[in-house]
Amino acid sequence: MLRSFLTDAARLVASYGGSLSGEHGDGRARGELLPLMYSERALAAFAAVKDVFDPDDLLNPGVLVRPRPLDADLRVPAAPPLRHGLAFSYSGDGGDFSTAVHRCTGVGKCRADTTAAGGVMCPSYLATGDEKDSTRGRARVLQEMVNGSLVTDGWRSREVLDVLDLCLACKGCSSDCPAGVDMALYKAEVLHHAYRRRPRPLSHYSLGALPRWARAAALAPGAVNRLLALRPAASLVRLLGGIDRRRELPRFAPRTFRRWFADHDPAPGTPVLLWVDTFTDHFAPEVGVAAVRVLEEAGFEVRVTDRPVCCGLTRISTGQLDAARRVLRRGLDALAPHVGAGVPVVALEPSCAAVLRSDALELLGPDDPAASRVAEATHTLAELLARHRPQWSPPPLDGVEAVAQPHCHHRAVMGWQADERLLREAGATVRAVGGCCGLAGNFGAERGHHDVSVAVAETALLPAVRGLAGGGTVLADGFSCRTQLDQLAGRRALHLAQLLASRLPRREP
Repeated sequence: MLRSFLTDAARLVASYGGSLSGEHGDGRARGELLPLMYSERALAAFAAVKDVFDPDDLLNPGVLVRPRPLDADLRVPAAPPLRHGLAFSYSGDGGDFSTAVHRCTGVGKCRADTTAAGGVMCPSYLATGDEKDSTRGRARVLQEMVNGSLVTDGWRSREVLDVLDLCLACKGCSSDCPAGVDMALYKAEVLHHAYRRRPRPLSHYSLGALPRWARAAALAPGAVNRLLALRPAASLVRLLGGIDRRRELPRFAPRTFRRWFADHDPAPGTPVLLWVDTFTDHFAPEVGVAAVRVLEEAGFEVRVTDRPVCCGLTRISTGQLDAARRVLRRGLDALAPHVGAGVPVVALEPSCAAVLRSDALELLGPDDPAASRVAEATHTLAELLARHRPQWSPPPLDGVEAVAQPHCHHRAVMGWQADERLLREAGATVRAVGGCCGLAGNFGAERGHHDVSVAVAETALLPAVRGLAGGGTVLADGFSCRTQLDQLAGRRALHLAQLLASRLPRREP
């Protein structure tokens, strides 16, 4: 049917004096049809010229001269559906992983540097310039995997793991790609199958289980910090944890946010539940304290869950999806009574907000009632404050000149418009940087990724920060982004909550 359609269409075009091809030439698809346009003498001349320069017919044999049949090299059969045993639901692709990876049609927007316009995709390609490190390159290898043609070892294929190694799981492609490719999701799925019930890379045990290690360190954070300050101990932790030797190890807070909150007298107001993530609780409690102050000043009564919660992000990014599902389910169960009572949830760490808004629906299924309710109830700080206006107005930020690094997941899943609008309406002059910070959770800390992590930061973020006046402010809601700025640029970045809290009137003691 395809052959008869093409030949009939070609005869019709040729009868009107038209051309069978345009900018892209004739190639394999139309070489056989050239006799409809050219005489036998002309085609013989084509062959004579080729024979002079390519007497052994090594260059593109069977294309224009002595062409193969136009239907000789079609890929048959198409990739079979891959629906069973998947960790994510792929609801937008009929539950089919094969359909999901074939979203990529090779447009190549992932090869363009759109950071000046706020684009994110694809940070690893911009750092290496290698096609295999682009979203398109990765999608192509995954397509070959599900086709079973060039890549034949399935999920554990060396080619698949190699091409995904430098994917930062930034989710930039999920919003920037015209076809909606979500390589972060595909990478997590691949890692899930490749290492399920098998030994994993060391970083999966250290960084993937970071919330567990942080809770243990909270029992004696001072002692842990003193131990990690010793070079032999820090080197051993990096070695056993699969962490690059050039990465500084973060310090644990002497007092967690939850312990501070337990001693805090809540202000009356409209109830809101603060999602206390691992990074805010154990590494940056000052962000949580600032958020409480801002929310209470805006007329909210801040609540937290009775027990520590986790969204499972570190498990998701390392492909430990069975564990992630269990962790996430416990978190949703803790939120259920609050969300059921109509209490909104505010998440300070953008990647956690993105999990609750998006990944949870993929991991637990779009029909899961708890995941759906939590996704609808979860907000970023700026989104929640925007809903509360006009009862609340931000403190004046006149004179604030800031470079902002929107977290990749924030921009891709929630959008950064609410933050930008709040800052500008408050009087701040803000330049939002495109691209990724390069640390991207566990990626930049893993052994073998440091150079690419730095190169990604150099794409847009570090030049923008260097160009900021000495008194300027650097904004970054993501803990990874703030850590990268501290370690590579020596700049302390602020969370939006900290900037707003710094401009509130001082409370009387």
